[in-house]
Amino acid sequence: MPEQIMENIYIVEIPLPQNPLKALNSYVIIGEKRNLIIDTGMNREECLEAMSAGLGELEIDLAKTDFFITHMHADHLGLVSRLAAPGRTIYFNRPDAEIFLDESKWNEQMDFAQLCGFPTDELKEAIEKHPGYRYKARGDISFTYLEDGDTLSVGGYTFRVVSTPGHTPGHFCLYEPERKILVSGDHILGKITPNISSWSDGVDPLHDYLESLDKINTLEIKTVLPGHRHIFHDCQKRIQELKNHHAQRAEEILAILASGAYQAYDVAARMTWDMTYKNWAEFPVSQKWFATGEAISHLQYLENKGFLRKERIGDKLVYFLLNGRENNIESGATISRFKLENGIVSSGDSY
Repeated sequence: MPEQIMENIYIVEIPLPQNPLKALNSYVIIGEKRNLIIDTGMNREECLEAMSAGLGELEIDLAKTDFFITHMHADHLGLVSRLAAPGRTIYFNRPDAEIFLDESKWNEQMDFAQLCGFPTDELKEAIEKHPGYRYKARGDISFTYLEDGDTLSVGGYTFRVVSTPGHTPGHFCLYEPERKILVSGDHILGKITPNISSWSDGVDPLHDYLESLDKINTLEIKTVLPGHRHIFHDCQKRIQELKNHHAQRAEEILAILASGAYQAYDVAARMTWDMTYKNWAEFPVSQKWFATGEAISHLQYLENKGFLRKERIGDKLVYFLLNGRENNIESGATISRFKLENGIVSSGDSY
């Protein structure tokens, strides 16, 4: 059942079955002439049923409704292909659209994953079970592209588009300066750490993500409407927690590489994960995929910061600590050293 959270703004919870995220927060803003739905859920019947029921309760006329999609992941974009029709605008970002519309990207990701050590016999299953592949939007979709700083006015609110790349290359947030509201998509979540993954060379999504956190940190925000779980209010505190998390992740990877050179898949297998499984072998293939992607993004960030290097050895991409770094990996000492050198947190923070 839809819940009113502010004047003219309702939240419709869209279930995500067999997914650790559990549900998507779809926000419906009712306007005098046009309505706006922010994010839609996956392209699956359970999501369509929940959305249809919620919109029916609110008596929403889809013919007078537009869509704003924060980013390309299927739990946000997928269902829009079942809801859109001529006369209904789908606002989106160009970088994510270019990836979404290019089917060859899946093969490119598989090739890079194999280079990073992902087992060949598990690759096909990893893609076929990937929710972004199984439940993506289908058919011809026409997007209306927005840019950083553009505005959308609906329901008495004027939202400013804020480009926040990192979780995806083109991720968008919406900011309402008068009410100090941030619609954060998956950029900032209250109790979950957004996955920052990479499946291609020559990019640095974690660097982009940290810069995007700093960008949001300059805004005066009272209320955050996230893509998943509960609405929250202390945005600055949450930003600091997320930055601390990635600093600790980076330190863990440095410590792993201190014991030898590894491919990204092997690094991920040695990292600590907040999972109920006893060991890496028990991880479902889909979770190994997400974990390896996150390991790659941190390795690329550390490489660009000068902490390590990579080398192509035959059909393997292997990561090494740079000379001299091995001797600096000491319990406790590396956390403050890394954070200070990279400006992730202030020197006043302690562990």
